[in-house]
Amino acid sequence: MKKIRNKKRGNLNGRKGNRQSGFTFVETLAVLAVGALLSAGAGISASRVMEIARKTSARQTIEHYKAALQSYYLDCGCFPSTEQGLVSLWQRPELVPVPQNWSGPYLDKQVKSDPWGNDYVYVRKDSASFPADCPENLPYAIICYGQDGVAGGEKENEDIVSYK
Repeated sequence: MKKIRNKKRGNLNGRKGNRQSGFTFVETLAVLAVGALLSAGAGISASRVMEIARKTSARQTIEHYKAALQSYYLDCGCFPSTEQGLVSLWQRPELVPVPQNWSGPYLDKQVKSDPWGNDYVYVRKDSASFPADCPENLPYAIICYGQDGVAGGEKENEDIVSYK
């Protein structure tokens, strides 16, 4: 009995002839394009989450400073002057008026910068730079100017303040 041989041989993946199997250049580009789109979407989502985290951190830090200012007030009978600033919560003020009953530090760490690397702004009510939109019954304001570091702004540049 003679074996009948098939004239058209196929390789293992079903392609005919001696063609090499693998991805074509166009298929490779399509895979890379899809990967790039997915990476870009993940990057955009991550930047949004980071912005929310920065704003939340700034709000929590302002609340922490407000609590420390209340302790300062109970000991000293007044809030620090604008010139003395938030640093007076960490170390005894040297600028006039020097509080006699200061028993700090009122913070567990030194005053730090906001999440964007700018300083928090502390303004007492008797200062000329007291914010106009701050309610008159509040004795001070703590302000974080956001990403741009200047007053005003929207979205990521929005000011975060102690009175809102």
